[in-house]
Amino acid sequence: MGKIIIITGATAGFGRATAIKFAQNGYDVIITGRRKERLDELVKELSKFKVKILPLNFDVRKNSDVTKVINTLPDEWKNLDILVNNAGLAAGMEHVNDGNTDDWDRMIDTNVKGLLYVTRAVSPLMVARNKGHIFNIGSIAGKFAYENGNVYCATKSAVDSLTRSMRIDLLKHNIKVTQIAPGMAETEFSLVRFHGDEARASAVYKGIDALTAGDIADAIYYCATLPAHVCINDLVITPTQQADVFYNVKKS
Repeated sequence: MGKIIIITGATAGFGRATAIKFAQNGYDVIITGRRKERLDELVKELSKFKVKILPLNFDVRKNSDVTKVINTLPDEWKNLDILVNNAGLAAGMEHVNDGNTDDWDRMIDTNVKGLLYVTRAVSPLMVARNKGHIFNIGSIAGKFAYENGNVYCATKSAVDSLTRSMRIDLLKHNIKVTQIAPGMAETEFSLVRFHGDEARASAVYKGIDALTAGDIADAIYYCATLPAHVCINDLVITPTQQADVFYNVKKS
């Protein structure tokens, strides 16, 4: 087999675009996600690139499922070169005193615990080979807290901190760890955050030439294909019209 990449949350957004980008460039791809019908659709799309594809239908929030699936990978799929911890979401946008604790649990369980569960299952396979590259999809919300962002910001701040500590822990095993921290990117993100309110979701990006999922996939591919002695530890990406979570210029 060729080089192998495993991507969580591959059924939409950054994950889907990353699967396509790497398959286009000859990588064998493991795609994971909760929505089986979307995994099946992506398998069909990726098949045109003549690479091997392994769809895995599980929820990163369930540690027992994560562990079982990774531990029972066919031998030919265990030589994982790249892990993209992409599964994540924002849910709700209220002041902390009005917050929905179900939304909080969903974000913490996916963005933090899910990332840890998958990393714990996959990283020993990389350690055994003394090589590998782990990507954690963070956010500029992990760099700056903002009003109503509370728990989402906290989860992405955790990703920021975990990425740095993972880099240290895995240093002696020759494993690269990179955080990709996007700014405004127009995917399903806001639609999920606002629980399907399309008008509210689209208003977030009005007047902004936002990042696309393809932009983030391109950045991941760039980092993954640098020389072996080069590791980008942290990459913050925003649209040209956005400086950080507080400052942007919208077209009228």
